[in-house]
Amino acid sequence: MKTFEYGDNEIGSKEITMSVASMVIGFGVLTLPRTIVSTTNSIDGFISIVIGGIWVLFFTWILGKLTTRFPKKNLHEFTSLIINKQVATILTMIFAFYSMLFVSYEMRGTADISKLYLFDNTPVEVIGFVFLLVVIYAVSGPSAVIIRINLMFLPIVLCILAVLILLNVNFFEVKNIKPFFVTDWLGMLQASRETIFSFLGFEIILFYNMFLNKPKDMVKSALVGISIPFLLYLLIFLFVIGVFGTEVTRNLLYPTAELARLVEIPGGFFERFESLFFTIWVMTLFTTAAMAYDVTLLALKSVFNKVNRMTLIFILSPIMFIIAMAPQNVLELSRFGEWISYIGIILSMFIPIVLLFIAKIRGVKGNG
Repeated sequence: MKTFEYGDNEIGSKEITMSVASMVIGFGVLTLPRTIVSTTNSIDGFISIVIGGIWVLFFTWILGKLTTRFPKKNLHEFTSLIINKQVATILTMIFAFYSMLFVSYEMRGTADISKLYLFDNTPVEVIGFVFLLVVIYAVSGPSAVIIRINLMFLPIVLCILAVLILLNVNFFEVKNIKPFFVTDWLGMLQASRETIFSFLGFEIILFYNMFLNKPKDMVKSALVGISIPFLLYLLIFLFVIGVFGTEVTRNLLYPTAELARLVEIPGGFFERFESLFFTIWVMTLFTTAAMAYDVTLLALKSVFNKVNRMTLIFILSPIMFIIAMAPQNVLELSRFGEWISYIGIILSMFIPIVLLFIAKIRGVKGNG
């Protein structure tokens, strides 16, 4: 019996909303404007964000419908009911592998960007290792604790982004976003693919569904959660193009980060706003990596239920670190992230819609 509001391992709809938003708002926000303008011109990339956002909202709804059909069950459990246990085990192991790669990518991305903007004399390996240790500490406890961290961290991250945008209003030039509608549809669709990559992460509800105390709220909570980064991406893209223009944005490694470098605080009492921005931004990278690691553990525990959680952590952590340090440069890291995204699209979009279709055809729901 719980002794206070958060005294058990159950979570509410608000936690799901915050978790989905935090999982999506990660490393991709820093690079999205550059990847979009690589195939679009002027401000036309906003159409690609809208197309990608609507696509992801649809599949978030599909995932919500699937999980609502099987309250308090994770991917392994309801796939066993829909098809069989063997297929469920294979699918869950693939999902665990994908989540593990996701953690490695976030770890390396955090290490690279921290070295570039915060710790220029510290080796990437050291930064990545320290970051991993913090993530390990987080996932050593119950999953509900990691999910509830988002209630504290996400508002802070959104506030720093709001401040970043407000302080760049003076640099915004309308001429940079003109002319309109000069990109062909092929370019817009290619950019939409990159946008979809940046929206990945909402698939965590396939496992966090087991903790939700009001399963019927899953669809609404997940859709609200994905809408937050959707609107955020549109706003950030608009300001990056308005400040830098498309030509400059194409040549910036982290365009959103460069907005922080432009900021000038009136009075000169804080000269390096980008340091504050990245210190806060590491928080969202941490929550993203922690939730991805936690989902990896939940997936493996659902298959190997007798294996201790800490045993899995000790086995997986060195593997994740080695994978994270494998890319030799930014190009290889980008290619690594792209392949992870392709796996994510299959697992978060195409597999769930097949499972929901089969479940409806067979009439499987609830406890089978």
